[in-house]
Amino acid sequence: MDLTWYGLSCFRMKERGLAIVVTDPYDPSLGLPALNLKADLVTVSHDAAGHNYLKGVKGQRLRIMGPGEYEVGGVFITGIPMAADSNGNNGRVPNTLYVFDFDGLTVAHLGDLAYVPSQSQIENLGPVDVALVPVGGGGALSPAQAAEVISLVEPSLVVPMHYKTGKEKVDLGQVAKFLSEMGVGKQEPLEVLKISKSGLSDQTQVVVLDPVT
Repeated sequence: MDLTWYGLSCFRMKERGLAIVVTDPYDPSLGLPALNLKADLVTVSHDAAGHNYLKGVKGQRLRIMGPGEYEVGGVFITGIPMAADSNGNNGRVPNTLYVFDFDGLTVAHLGDLAYVPSQSQIENLGPVDVALVPVGGGGALSPAQAAEVISLVEPSLVVPMHYKTGKEKVDLGQVAKFLSEMGVGKQEPLEVLKISKSGLSDQTQVVVLDPVT
């Protein structure tokens, strides 16, 4: 599977013979380049400009805006509800986590997850091969919280998202602090991450992507 990042929480997932998926398309008014993507399936973690700009994606056969179980083009999707953070300090809106099953390769997109879930909530995700995790704060997980969530999920691969890369008009931290929390040094970002089930490691690895512009 090819995984491409466009900034904030927006990814494209493409596996030969299966539906093309785009997650959380953002409104270009937030300072990032306008999206011009094509996909069979689009998911929205919550109703906010950084995550719900459906006009940026063409060819949609299915739009998923919340919890439930879905299937399109051989990809199985489970949307798991996460309530707003009860203390109101970080994360004021409900959020949906999505787990995508690409013929046995599972990818979890955590949306704007704002707090460390309980063990039972983590178990609802099932086995996760690849976790797409917010790490820059701004209403979602802080670097330390993100590292704690990863220790509970125990994915093979972690791809950080929702952090400051340039001109975003969103108050976010940069990825360096998260890498430090994970005990990982500075990385050379990849343009595209190619993932295969057979190539996954038993130990969690962090991969930084360069947003496509």
